[in-house]
Amino acid sequence: MQRLIGVNTWVWESPLTDANLAPLLEKIAAMGFDAVELPLENAGDLSAGAVRGALAGLRPWIVGAMSPGRELVLADDAVIARTQRYLGACIELAHDVGAPAVCGPFYAHTGRVWRMDAAERAEAYAQLRRNLAPLAAEAEAAGVVLGIEPLNRYETSLLNTTAQALEALGPLLGHGVGLALDTYHLGIEERSSADAVRAAGEHLVHVQVCGNDRGAPGGDQTDWAGVFEALDAVGYTGALNIESFTASNASIATAASIWRPLARTQDQLAEQGLEFLRSAGARRQGDDL
Repeated sequence: MQRLIGVNTWVWESPLTDANLAPLLEKIAAMGFDAVELPLENAGDLSAGAVRGALAGLRPWIVGAMSPGRELVLADDAVIARTQRYLGACIELAHDVGAPAVCGPFYAHTGRVWRMDAAERAEAYAQLRRNLAPLAAEAEAAGVVLGIEPLNRYETSLLNTTAQALEALGPLLGHGVGLALDTYHLGIEERSSADAVRAAGEHLVHVQVCGNDRGAPGGDQTDWAGVFEALDAVGYTGALNIESFTASNASIATAASIWRPLARTQDQLAEQGLEFLRSAGARRQGDDL
């Protein structure tokens, strides 16, 4: 048995729209990927019909973009309601195209950091649960899971680790909400990426992979063998999804601090990552080599 290998279209394009969707997905399928992450940066950028017509056999996942102005904590009611509507559009698209999950840092805009004492953190977690609850119910009714992603300390001060995410999300887990883990953030924030995966356990619904430099996975400092063994241990059956970005993309590159090319070409980044994951990461423990 081999794991599905996917790639995020942010490796090449932003925003992804009906206009640039089909040729990019055709290229991704021709490269040999099994799955694709489709970012919905703004409601209306993608239509379900266009996505279904362009998938070319790829399994879709939807990811969200928490740009400035999207907040579920420490914001006024109008901002929270607008963010909930945006995430509702992500859930609807996922349902309509057959994606099992909508994933991202669904709590505050990427890059928003602030200091909190223990009491303030507890209140922020309570706010997050309250404001995620209707979305969790919406996702569960649609047969979709919201995968909440911890980010590194430079991109958020709210959820940096698996342990914090488990604490914050608590009773919502398993009811339309799970965890989405990214090896890049794990490599910065966790003492052991493998142990963080094990801690997520049954609540792990999505995995993003890249090198510790945000480039292609493989040949970098990440303990890939440990990560793959941990994924086997928790019974993760989803895809391994390469997430990286082009330095020429103003909005995403700035949010992710991509200031230089991470490969000679973006195609090379995707192809090298796919080759590594096929040879090392896609095989589950116990498979014949």
